[in-house]
Amino acid sequence: MKAVGYRQCLPVTDPGCLIDLELPKPVAAGRDLLVRIHAVSVNPVDTKVRRNVAPDGDMPRVLGFDAAGVVEAVGPAVTLFKPGDEVYYAGSRSRTGTNAQWHLVDERIVGHKPRTLDFAQAAAMPLTAITAWEALFDRLGLRIGRPDDAGTLLITAGAGGVGSIAIQLARRLTGAKVVASASRPETRAQAERLGAHLVIDHSQPLSQGLQQAGIRWVERIFSVSHTHVHFPEIARAIAPQGRVCVIDDPDMIDVRLLKARCASLHWEAMFTRSGFETADMGEQGRLLNEVAALVDDGMIVTTHAQTLGHIDAASLRAAHAMIETGKTIGKVVLAGF
Repeated sequence: MKAVGYRQCLPVTDPGCLIDLELPKPVAAGRDLLVRIHAVSVNPVDTKVRRNVAPDGDMPRVLGFDAAGVVEAVGPAVTLFKPGDEVYYAGSRSRTGTNAQWHLVDERIVGHKPRTLDFAQAAAMPLTAITAWEALFDRLGLRIGRPDDAGTLLITAGAGGVGSIAIQLARRLTGAKVVASASRPETRAQAERLGAHLVIDHSQPLSQGLQQAGIRWVERIFSVSHTHVHFPEIARAIAPQGRVCVIDDPDMIDVRLLKARCASLHWEAMFTRSGFETADMGEQGRLLNEVAALVDDGMIVTTHAQTLGHIDAASLRAAHAMIETGKTIGKVVLAGF
C-alpha cells in the first residue's frame, strides 16, 4: 500500500523529511478496524513528532492522526462497527499513523462520520474536537446545558483548529460567556463568526483586554498556545478558585502565580486514553458520535479550511510547512491517493 513517512528527523525544508513509501497492507485483529483512508488532516503534533521523534530501528515512521474513511474489515472482537461504515477518528500515538491507504485503529476511539460532511470536511474534526471537548467538560468542569452560574470562559488562539471548535462547543452547549483571543483581522473575524461573544487581542496583555471590556476576571481559561508567553497574564486574569487548562508544550511556567487565587492547573492530552488504554477509553468514540450529531443537526460546523492536495509526500511537506508558521486558520486537509 502507499504511505508517507520519514526515516530521520529533518527540517521541513529538506525533501527527505517526508517520503513516499510502499508498505504491506495491515490485517485487523482483536478490536481493530481496518479503515480505507479517504482523507487526513495535519495537526501541530504531526510536525512536533516529525522534528523530534526518530523512528525505531530501520523501519520508517508513518505519521498522521486525524482521518476519515470506510471500514473495510474488522477484528474478531469488534462489536461497534461493520464493513462499509463511514468513520472518523484521531488515532493513537502508540500506533502507525493514518498517512497510508489502509490503517488499523481500535474501535473504542472511532466515531461514525457526520452524514452531512464529506470525507475531507470530516477529517478536519476528530483531534481538535476531542481535545476541546475533554478540555471544556472534563478538565475545566463546564456543564452541558445553560446554567446561570457558568461564568466566563477565555479561549486563547480562538481561530486555530482547537480554538475554532472550542468556541462552538462552549457557545452551543453551555451558558458560559465565551471570550476568544486573536491578533489579526482575519483571525478576529473567524472567532466572531464561530460564536465568540467577545474577541480580545492576545498581542496585548490579556488582563488589559478583559478589563477594557469590563471583565474583572474569568472563571475558566483554555490556553491553547504560547502558554509560557501568556502565563503571567493568565494568572492575573483567572478568578479566585478558577481553573486553567493547558494543551501546548510550554517552556518553564511559574505555577506559583496561581497560588494566591487558589486556581487550579489542568493538562489536556487527548492521546492519554488511547495511549494507556484507560477504562474510559470508549468516551472518545462516544463524544465523536455526539459531535457528529451536533454537525448533522446544524449546531456546529466543520473547522476544515482548505484541501491542499492528495495524500503524498509533497503535499504533506507543504501542509507541515504551513502548520509550522503558527498562522493557520482552521484545519488543513489532504484527500485521496
